Amino acid sequence: MNTALITGASSGIGKDLAKIHASKGGDLIIVARSGDALRQLQLDLESAHQIRVHVIVKDLTAPHATQELYDEVKATGIQVDYLINNAGFGGIGKFYKRNWETDQQMILLNIMALTHLCRLFIPDFVKRNEGKILNVSSTASLMPGPMQAVYFASKAYVSSLSNAIAQELSETNITVTNLMPGATATGFGKTSGMDQTSLFDQTATSEDVAQTGYTAMINGDMNVKAGLSFSQKAMLAAIPLTPKKVLLKMVEKMQQPRA
Repeated sequence: MNTALITGASSGIGKDLAKIHASKGGDLIIVARSGDALRQLQLDLESAHQIRVHVIVKDLTAPHATQELYDEVKATGIQVDYLINNAGFGGIGKFYKRNWETDQQMILLNIMALTHLCRLFIPDFVKRNEGKILNVSSTASLMPGPMQAVYFASKAYVSSLSNAIAQELSETNITVTNLMPGATATGFGKTSGMDQTSLFDQTATSEDVAQTGYTAMINGDMNVKAGLSFSQKAMLAAIPLTPKKVLLKMVEKMQQPRA
């Protein structure tokens, strides 16, 4: 039976990914800071689908947290078949004005935790010559992001890392899928402040984004975009043709909070 480890599983896309995997009869290891939300999800999924859900309450920005997570999983004897790195957050504002500690936490979660978990679990996958990884990036990875400089840059890192590892593992039975959602109706918008900008005028549901990502992971796709309207798709298609200064001004304007 396939077991999926999902970070950031207490809400939003991560929670919906857990629901999808459970609905297919898969066991879960769900990870987040919110123990109450995780335990409620555990009860709901175990009751609905007769599966096993293991809860790990962990702040992945804390020192040694990723190593502790891996060690705890190994101690349980549970084999992880799918690694889903979903945890992440953003925040709006000019780079030089934003709180440094907050952006440092963003880098630790969006980049460091994801990278270390890949590095910890991939050797186990290689030994078995099987396994699937889903890294949740963003369409923000496709361009620089004035007013969200660190967030956009962190997601560019995730997409680049995911594709590079996918190529390195291309002669194995291990796949790495890079999921790039557009604006999605989750707690992310409110937490980051993006719900007050025009970028969030059209949002996808977290259920739809999760389903797209999960299907792409199962199929072994390398890259998949999710939750985009026609106009958003057109904008992304135009990025390579748009002069960089024009693109930067456009992105900056779209991320200005409404008065």
